[in-house]
Amino acid sequence: MPDFNSIAFTLACGLAAMLALGFVTWMVSFFKADVSIVDSAWSLLIFSGGLVYAAALPPTAPRAFLVLALVALWALRLAAYITWRNWGEAEDHRYRAIRARNQPRFEWKSLYLVFVLQAMLAWIVSMPLLAALGGSAALNWFDAAGGVVVLSGFLFESVGDWQLARFKHDPANASGVMDRGLWRYTRHPNYFGEFCVWWGFYLIACAAGGWWAIVSPLLMSVLLLRVSGVTLLEKDIGGRRPAYRDYVARTNTFFPWLPKGGL
Repeated sequence: MPDFNSIAFTLACGLAAMLALGFVTWMVSFFKADVSIVDSAWSLLIFSGGLVYAAALPPTAPRAFLVLALVALWALRLAAYITWRNWGEAEDHRYRAIRARNQPRFEWKSLYLVFVLQAMLAWIVSMPLLAALGGSAALNWFDAAGGVVVLSGFLFESVGDWQLARFKHDPANASGVMDRGLWRYTRHPNYFGEFCVWWGFYLIACAAGGWWAIVSPLLMSVLLLRVSGVTLLEKDIGGRRPAYRDYVARTNTFFPWLPKGGL
């Protein structure tokens, strides 16, 4: 494992890269008057950190190849999907609410309220990548377990996103609630998949001796369950879509399980 000074310098470089990408994204949002584009940049912020860590630290193949391949697969898929999903749409209602609460001159305030904040969160979340890339321990069963968990989470959220996109594409479902496929077993298969991805990366970090990176999956779990994920999404959805209340009554919130009342 590199010494503390090397790790600190590498972390600082990663943060600088994420802040720079966040700043560029903010400039685009300034002219588009739409800060929800930060959602498309979220996974790319983390990926950019991983690339900086890999470039700054001594190579640790084959673990480095495993980590970079997995994070690239996750990041590029998520960024592409969110960009496609939001293309041509108005600013997300969550960001419109933030905009309304922070007038006047929200377009300037959004630099630190949205983009710098997202870059800082992405930096913390990226720490298992640093720990895994900086470790010198030989590959072991923790790497295998972590890789399986990451891929399982990736597949779970990818399939969930695909199923939801197909559902929304059908005009007959315009006023309905998606309760099929993976959405039958959890109201948030995409968030559960994301949860698995970061606990999987943490297992790989542990394989390299980076147990200290546990702050990342813990933070991601809190964000998904209590802050910007489940809690925020469901805050007013029952009022906007009454059928969702019935869906809540029979479907597990986060961890997949059989619907209440069975199959």
